[in-house]
Amino acid sequence: MGLINLLIKDPLTFVLIAVPLLYSVILHELAHGWVAYRMGDPTAKMMGRLSLNPLKHLDPVGTMMLFFVGFGWARPVPVNFANLGGSRRALILVSSAGIIVNTILAFLSILLLRLLAPPEQSIAGTALYYMAQINIILAAFNLIPIPPLDGSKILMGFLPDRLQYSLSRLEPYGFFIIIGLLFLGVLNPLINFFKWIILSIIGILLF
Repeated sequence: MGLINLLIKDPLTFVLIAVPLLYSVILHELAHGWVAYRMGDPTAKMMGRLSLNPLKHLDPVGTMMLFFVGFGWARPVPVNFANLGGSRRALILVSSAGIIVNTILAFLSILLLRLLAPPEQSIAGTALYYMAQINIILAAFNLIPIPPLDGSKILMGFLPDRLQYSLSRLEPYGFFIIIGLLFLGVLNPLINFFKWIILSIIGILLF
């Protein structure tokens, strides 16, 4: 994504861009907790995670990945689906909330780029460009249907109980599976497909 190069070339611009990008990850997690709370699960609220305070959300490795690789993560907001009555609808809505927020942030960034038309090398133009790009990647990455990513829980909402259980058993190993598949480039076509879907939705909203 070139964001680390920006830190070397223009530290001030990097700092001004870093804050909204970090909040893209934070808002992703906050959305999960807020939707769960609205649907009857107070876990995130009781643990103080319905907050915009970055110290309550940021994960050191996920933050570094955001700036070095172009996608990253915050500490997952705790959700107790038992408080939601085992509802498949709740599982799908809570799990998709972060992806929807990232898509909205990408849409707003692209909309502002079009309306304001800032110079390409300006701070505003650079910030909006990175906001759009990273939020699209965050949304696409989280759609991958491998636990613990959101896409796996959205998929679980449509699977029969037996397959849902089988998929959930991958969660302890999911992170290593994802890293391995990313290293091998296996996930790139899937991420690009999800990016195409997200961009198509944004394109429809813009016209």
